[in-house]
Amino acid sequence: MEKPERAAPEAGRPAPAVPGREGHEEAEELGVRLKAYEGRPAAVGGVGKDPVNAPMIRHWCEAMGDTNPAYAGPGAVAPPTMLQVWTMGGLSGHTGRSAAYDELLGLLDTAGYTSVVATDCEQEYLRPLRPGDEITFDAVIESVSERKTTRLGTGYFITTRMDVRAGGEPAGTHRFRILKYAPARRKPKDRPRSRRPRPVVNRDNAGFWEGVGRHQLLIQRCGGCTMLRFPWLPGCNACGSLEWDVVEASGEGTVYSYVVMHHPPFEAFDPPYAVALVELVEGVRIVSNVVGVPYDKVRIGLPVRLEFARFDDEDGELVLPVFRVREGGEG
Repeated sequence: MEKPERAAPEAGRPAPAVPGREGHEEAEELGVRLKAYEGRPAAVGGVGKDPVNAPMIRHWCEAMGDTNPAYAGPGAVAPPTMLQVWTMGGLSGHTGRSAAYDELLGLLDTAGYTSVVATDCEQEYLRPLRPGDEITFDAVIESVSERKTTRLGTGYFITTRMDVRAGGEPAGTHRFRILKYAPARRKPKDRPRSRRPRPVVNRDNAGFWEGVGRHQLLIQRCGGCTMLRFPWLPGCNACGSLEWDVVEASGEGTVYSYVVMHHPPFEAFDPPYAVALVELVEGVRIVSNVVGVPYDKVRIGLPVRLEFARFDDEDGELVLPVFRVREGGEG
């Protein structure tokens, strides 16, 4: 009996392979082809869809909780970290993206590296941006890494550098890095329920977690302007003072906003569950869980009261602030 012939790959396209398991020569060839894109343009003659403007600055500051007076009123400047905002194309995208960048991503897709994740960015600021500034930019494919294996999978890091101009003058540089990868194949494991994640405690928030351990929810109060702030920060966003003390929250509040978590599942939790942004009567907001009511009964404006939940696992005891619906509030 004759063996069936295997179809030849399409002309100009590599034969399918398991990404990350190519032969040595095949991997080297792909690496050489990817490296050839370094220095080629990623975007040419890009133009910001809107000038720098006060409404967008205000929305950004409200979302970030940044009350720096330099970002409002006459003579205002934009927060430096908004540098990329003025170059973004929105849902309709930009027309300035180069064919070279699309070719690079297409080459990786064809080789099986079809997933993508943004990993980090770096920014350099050369001049402040002010309302009315017209933004233009160009971008270049700065580097393509050697093939790397990460916990997500095997792939290549691609770094682009965007040079941003305001009124034709250099305003800043934005480097953006992504990983194009083939997801790692994971074998299902029979293992006990994962421990509940622990908070990251550092010198700036250690006092808060010490208070939680004593069943106290402590809010920072600025020693300069007396503004209350949460989460804990080393300095005041309003006046810049580094002096502060604490006040204990009464524990009364309402649900300001919330989401119901369905996916992705976390082994230490039982989805679906509600994660709420609770506004305390003191005026600050805290992210926490709402207990004492089904997840689908949580709503904006729901009155809640602070309590402290204890969790025990292999790492010992963990105390966290949660909020229980006040009696009669669920109606």
